[in-house]
Amino acid sequence: MKHSAQGAAGTGAGAGAHAGAGRVRTAGPVRIPVQPGAADRARDRAPGGGEPDGAARGEHTHGEPPVPRPRTLVRRSSVRGQILDALRSALASGELRPGGVYSAPVLGERFGVSATPVREAMQQLALEGAVEVVPNRGFRVVERGDRELAELAEVRALIEAPVWIRLSRTVPAERWAELRPLAEATVRAASSGCPATYAEADRAFHRAVLALAGNEQLVRIAGDVHRRAQWPPAGSPSVRGRADLVADAHEHTALLDALIAGDADAVRTLIDDHFTAGH
Repeated sequence: MKHSAQGAAGTGAGAGAHAGAGRVRTAGPVRIPVQPGAADRARDRAPGGGEPDGAARGEHTHGEPPVPRPRTLVRRSSVRGQILDALRSALASGELRPGGVYSAPVLGERFGVSATPVREAMQQLALEGAVEVVPNRGFRVVERGDRELAELAEVRALIEAPVWIRLSRTVPAERWAELRPLAEATVRAASSGCPATYAEADRAFHRAVLALAGNEQLVRIAGDVHRRAQWPPAGSPSVRGRADLVADAHEHTALLDALIAGDADAVRTLIDDHFTAGH
């Protein structure tokens, strides 16, 4: 479907770029980690502590602007996962800018945690191809061009479109009707104008459709490609606007209407248009 952005369960991932990038904000109320205890902070500062200092980790923290601490700090449970969600949201919204360099210690200050869970989340993003390690500085958001986005859209079409067509012939109307709340949720998310919020709703809808095939590997792989397709390209002044998001969301409801009605021709046309346009 049209690439949009995921709303993380956490607050905006405030990010301080090494070069002095501004704060990163994500949609929705903050739900991420608790402030570390004194022992954690002491460990981070101590030369002989459980974790090497910033210089030893290849990160210079001096010269970076102070980052305000969020009002609500992250809960200790699943800290890394919540930060990962927030960073993914910031990537999808373009607040972590393509080409920007961000350090784990400064991001950690923003979230009220040590650099460790931020670094772990960034390393996961590096595995996903979203960022790359910059020695002695931190992590750079990968710059992607139109060609890469077109390739991702093609891969999504090859993976998803045939499955949708097959499911349209085998899934009964009542099962499609059960997905109506998810489709309507994408419309509400699009109406908010927040790309990160829409991205999450968009992926949730697609995930639910593909889950009907009963293939967990399909859901996982398609979800990974979908997420990567939602990151804005390099040089993009902003992500897609509200009108584009709303149009994309209404394609979900149109598809459901055709699937529930059993209109095979309409279903095929809508699916072809949806994926061919790289939605």
